[in-house]
Amino acid sequence: MFKRWQRRPIGSNWGDFGDDDELGRLNYLTPEVRRRAARYVQEGLTFCLSLPLNLPGGTVIHRLRHPPRLSALARGEDGTLNYNYPLAIEQPGATDIVSDDVVTLATQYSTHWDTFAHVGQSFDADDDGVPEPLYYNGWRAGRDVAAPDPETGAARTFRLGVDTMARACIQGRGVLIDLRHHLGPDRHLVGYDDLMRIIEADRVEVQRGDLVCFYSGFGDRVLAASGALDPADAHPARCAELDGRDRKLLGWIDDSGLSALISDNIGVEALPARPADHDRRATLPLHEFCLFKAGIALGELWYLSELAAWLRSHERNCFLLTAPPLRLPGAVGSPVTPVATV
Repeated sequence: MFKRWQRRPIGSNWGDFGDDDELGRLNYLTPEVRRRAARYVQEGLTFCLSLPLNLPGGTVIHRLRHPPRLSALARGEDGTLNYNYPLAIEQPGATDIVSDDVVTLATQYSTHWDTFAHVGQSFDADDDGVPEPLYYNGWRAGRDVAAPDPETGAARTFRLGVDTMARACIQGRGVLIDLRHHLGPDRHLVGYDDLMRIIEADRVEVQRGDLVCFYSGFGDRVLAASGALDPADAHPARCAELDGRDRKLLGWIDDSGLSALISDNIGVEALPARPADHDRRATLPLHEFCLFKAGIALGELWYLSELAAWLRSHERNCFLLTAPPLRLPGAVGSPVTPVATV
């Protein structure tokens, strides 16, 4: 039987969930984990954890990602638009007025999930001395994550796509860690020691399968800017971000058993990362660990402010989180409208 890899990266869990696994630690979202999460629904209140999908506006966050373009759907070759369209034009006596639209968007422009096909690494999985471009669990670039069409740019992934995450019905216990309350609104590189102090102060417990959310306050800046975010607030981001070079922090993430890391900032981890002490290294070390090695989903640019305020005022940090991505076959990222229920 063909095996995609002969050796796996140090610290990875490749193969632990099966040779053909595509869900990583999302496998921890079991029926028991969901039942446990449902116990945190006490008030029946809900919070929308998505920014408006046209924010942050422009290309201030990422020069290649443009805002969604929403337009009316064409009804015919004559240029007629299917928007405020009276069906009586085609069916005399019809009283219906119909509208349809179409959207073009970067799937990771605003509030979104990264899939495991979003960031891979060059790694010698064949143990032949030659690194190959790979993704989580050894799925191959160019075959499993297909190469784009050179003329049209059309591309898709056959493995690790967002439709796989959608079928997993991402729902479980959300845990909010309030970086903003403890560290303030400005830039702060959060390492293991900082995080442990905050967890102890707020009596946070992280358990296997948890969907852990970090509130930094960056989402407040995005919303307040109304589409005109100052680049000085974004590069580097004026907020708390995880230090992806902190090995003790990565060790805690691994040991905790959490299924996903989520934040209201740009990339969960600090961008750019601190310089590494060796030549060959990942420029996105937390992405490398989570998406490539451990199969931990990453949620970015979520809106956590209202939820964070409610949880603190009620001396809570846990809730039911429901956050499936779009079931869009072949996509490597997806907008999401997460819902927290308390």
